[in-house]
Amino acid sequence: MITSPAFAGKRYAILGLARSGMATLDSLHASGAELLAWDNRQDLREIAARKATIGDPMECDLTGYEALVVSPGVPLNSHPIAKKAALEGVPIIGDIELFAQARDQLPTHKVVGITGTNGKSTTTALIHHIIESTSVPAVMGGNIGVPILSQEPLADGGVYVLELSSYQIDLTFSLDCDVAMLLNISPDHLDRYDSFHDYAAAKARLFDMLGADHTAIFSGDDEKSRLALHGLRDLGRVQNIVDTSNRRVEGQADWPSLQGPHNLQNAIAAIAAVEALGIGEDQWRLALASFKGLAHRMERVAEAHGVLFVNDSKATNPASTGPALGAYPNIHWILGGVPKSENLEECEPFFDNIVKAYTIGEAAPMFEKLLTDHMPVESCEMMLTAVQRAAANAKPGEVILLSPACASFDQFRDFEARGDCFRCAAESVIVKDMVGTAARDAAQ
Repeated sequence: MITSPAFAGKRYAILGLARSGMATLDSLHASGAELLAWDNRQDLREIAARKATIGDPMECDLTGYEALVVSPGVPLNSHPIAKKAALEGVPIIGDIELFAQARDQLPTHKVVGITGTNGKSTTTALIHHIIESTSVPAVMGGNIGVPILSQEPLADGGVYVLELSSYQIDLTFSLDCDVAMLLNISPDHLDRYDSFHDYAAAKARLFDMLGADHTAIFSGDDEKSRLALHGLRDLGRVQNIVDTSNRRVEGQADWPSLQGPHNLQNAIAAIAAVEALGIGEDQWRLALASFKGLAHRMERVAEAHGVLFVNDSKATNPASTGPALGAYPNIHWILGGVPKSENLEECEPFFDNIVKAYTIGEAAPMFEKLLTDHMPVESCEMMLTAVQRAAANAKPGEVILLSPACASFDQFRDFEARGDCFRCAAESVIVKDMVGTAARDAAQ
């Protein structure tokens, strides 16, 4: 794990003991810190009791503590801990800030930070893949994979590649990335912010921590991304500013796991990041071709009789679904769940690519009304029904795409569970078809 003598002898309170919280507990304990820890789950409190005093920060005097470390899932806009910590003069930070504070004690390294509303995980994984393909040591962390403090410190010359949500940036104050990237900004997580403007400002704050000689990359052509770009340029503080929104790179057809206009944007942003690290075109082109992609993000899960099944369950809003619809010309589109908006405007430019739509979940009635004038629509309610009907209708060369444009919580635990259900449904349809074919052949 990552530790630091900078934490030794200091007192920290930890609120939230899930993945990042437990990693924080282990790191600070191993560093010699004195800890107070709390989680609503008793089993997690029992685990933490081996290394910390168990107590609710809401009920304990925090005066004199170095910091209160909270999980990104704690809603500071509504949780009373924010007011209490302010009254007692205790800063609220997250595990990424602890990593930033530990950097001086780590072997020489670089950090790439990636934020944005859509595409963060794919771009983070792609940058990590490209770097690793050059035999440079690298790890992923932040909002993806293993918590950063649980990672083994990299050897000299290594690169930490961090996916950063707005929640994590809210809790970070000294992370000076060597390369900081903003992919795009569209309305999301507005339950945690007073306005879209405040959400966008949280994203852009990644650049407030950037050193003058480091690199800022802007990928999106949306209004908020443009404002952040022009604002940084106007300040004149950061010299290396790269705008990839109009950059063109040929060869996407050779990158099977990076199809669609959004993945082209992700790839171009990743190229800019690795070039800033000194990686050349001959190296990144090979890596783009070998990239396998991430589960639930335009994931090719099955193919039968010329019909491709693609799992894009991570597309939880129309802005992320729209580009997915642009990836293929003949799509049987499965969508629905808990809606985040009352329209599908970001999807409309790609309606001509849809052969038929299959609606599921809570949003189904609304989506049927929105889509009926543009394409055939079939109400299915459940995932298995939608996959079965799409498979019955699809012809060779067509694609069955789950890209829901919605959250998953009406029918599934999370988007991963929804994607797994789609994969199982696709496999069951294929197996059923194979059995049926075998039975017909035997009868003949």
